[in-house]
Amino acid sequence: MIELRNITKKYGTRKALEEITLTLPQGKIIGLVGENGSGKTTLLKLMSGLLTPNVGSAVLDGKPITRKVATNIAYMPDADMFYPYFTVGQFYESQFTDFNPIKAKEIAQFLNLDLNSKLKNLSKGNRGRAKIAATLGREADYYLLDEPFSGLDPMVRDDIAKGLIRFTDPERQTVILSTHELKEVEPLLDEIIVLKGSRLIAHEAVDEIRDTYGQDATSWMVSLFREGK
Repeated sequence: MIELRNITKKYGTRKALEEITLTLPQGKIIGLVGENGSGKTTLLKLMSGLLTPNVGSAVLDGKPITRKVATNIAYMPDADMFYPYFTVGQFYESQFTDFNPIKAKEIAQFLNLDLNSKLKNLSKGNRGRAKIAATLGREADYYLLDEPFSGLDPMVRDDIAKGLIRFTDPERQTVILSTHELKEVEPLLDEIIVLKGSRLIAHEAVDEIRDTYGQDATSWMVSLFREGK
């Protein structure tokens, strides 16, 4: 499992994250939500080994998370990062040893991607599909997805959501996704993490939110912010 212990991360004098403690077991789909600038991307990068905390520790199965340790953590950034002249098929020739090109191409076909299309010619929606297929094509323990639904039309978001369910193993793999589309992805989620102003203000199971508060996750999150927690 991933454990974050009293983490603070600064950029200069600004605190992007402050005193974050979390435990993230395998076998879950977890939504990471919060206002812009609340630290969601920084948190994902810390968990993927791309950043190190100023204070505290990020640990995977008892070992400090570094780029080397995080080889079985698949991170998908919000930005498009690929060679535009590659075809979709060439995009799936990965440097990661856990990459399964057969699985990636199966996901691409499920998402209605033409493997012979050049990445530079894809629409934003199809670039989103390509990134998801490349990320889920890894046989990772954790998939960290930064705003996978951002700016995509409802049909693309629906295809990606179906892909997350179909091509991950709920017994051993965890998906952690940051999103502004909580209402749409709530049916997928087991747990929700809420950040506000660089701090963790809630980490709850979706079923517990419904049972304890009598609200859907979106209404519950709105009430948290209104209460000023």
